[in-house]
Amino acid sequence: MKAVNPATEEVIRDYPEHDATQIERSLARAERTFHDWRRTPFVQRAELLKRVAEHLRRNLNRHAHTMTEEMGKAIAESEAEVEKCAWVCEHYAENAERYLAPETIESDAGHSFIRYDPLGPVLAVMPWNFPYWQVFRFAAPTIMAGNVALLKHASNVPGCALAIEAAFRDAGAPEGIFTTLLIPSEPVNEIVRNPIIRAVTLTGSEPAGAAVASQAGAVIKKTLLELGGSDPFVVLADADADAAAQAAAPARPINAGQSCIAAKRFIVEDAVADRFERALTDRMAQLKVGDPLDRANQLGPLARGDLVDELHDQVQRSIQTGAKLLTGGQPVEGKGYFYPPTVLGAVEPGMAAFDEETFGPVAAVIRARDTDHALELANRSDFGLGASLWTADTARGKELAAEIESGAVFVNGIVKSDPRLPFGGIKRSGYGRELSALGIREFVNIKTVWVK
Repeated sequence: MKAVNPATEEVIRDYPEHDATQIERSLARAERTFHDWRRTPFVQRAELLKRVAEHLRRNLNRHAHTMTEEMGKAIAESEAEVEKCAWVCEHYAENAERYLAPETIESDAGHSFIRYDPLGPVLAVMPWNFPYWQVFRFAAPTIMAGNVALLKHASNVPGCALAIEAAFRDAGAPEGIFTTLLIPSEPVNEIVRNPIIRAVTLTGSEPAGAAVASQAGAVIKKTLLELGGSDPFVVLADADADAAAQAAAPARPINAGQSCIAAKRFIVEDAVADRFERALTDRMAQLKVGDPLDRANQLGPLARGDLVDELHDQVQRSIQTGAKLLTGGQPVEGKGYFYPPTVLGAVEPGMAAFDEETFGPVAAVIRARDTDHALELANRSDFGLGASLWTADTARGKELAAEIESGAVFVNGIVKSDPRLPFGGIKRSGYGRELSALGIREFVNIKTVWVK
């Protein structure tokens, strides 16, 4: 299992994969640990998560460098990601007991109530684009709920996976609380079917989600899926087009555009479309691409060479069907998997940039006749993860949020994840919710207790 620096195309390190015996031992250890961990009081679980947060902050530079080196994230973004992971640990350390407190329900019983009990070992299949945050937003609530966590991370970020396991170990976590499995995709189905695993969460592609969900469904196991997104960024005629463009320019290329919730389809009413398009194009063209360890650069490389090829193919197919190239549009020559900030105008349904998820720094500008047309275009997608809506009338914005088919709508702001707010999608973006009180309740037994 090789880790390759996407900025240089050089092999960082070759990691040996875990064999069947190691996998079996890890599963057995997780099961043993769960039987003790599920009975630990919340205060003890919270102390562990707080120590993990302390470890992350104390070793921020090392963790951030590992992220940037393995998947190409700009170093400032890597540092922010480590800090966010510490935050989610602290959030659940401080709130899990309240989120999972028993709830009295009036019935014909003398006393009836709901309690939230842990399920057991939970398997997470995680992607490379946010190699720490995706893991911690699963692990923090899962472990605080009394479960134990096993991670099958993306094969191109093995160093990140092992560093996260080491963070728990260094914080004093019992062996088996958090386990990294260095494995390719092939053994995942068998692990999902293993009776030790009680639930599965996956963040990644639609095919991966469908495959894991089908295996889990065959053995009747709970799953949570967070898949792709083609988030609309809707700008109404009454919005400040310059302010919207100022927010849009960094929103699209964050993480070199490799974010499920990054704005991808910029749907703008005709009245302000020219102004918005010019402002967005100017700002995108000014972004600097290069070595992600150099703080002068805002964009690093894409994570792999095949991702550059796929993205460029989507751009070319969009242009061939009538889209206008306004800036960018050609892979950067030389070493590294770099793609420039790109803006496409005159994009319409039926084009790749509209219909498909573009996982890279490509913004598609779509013109709408009016508000109704803008909402229709926003919903004309197989995805439904997040949406951003820009208007001078916030009361109207709240009303229109009900018309947008997505797991989240941000009015006059870019879509982001926050430990305090539920996160997840509908349609082909998946199901279930992470974060907040709803997230920690995904992998517990919601148990009714009736007492005469």
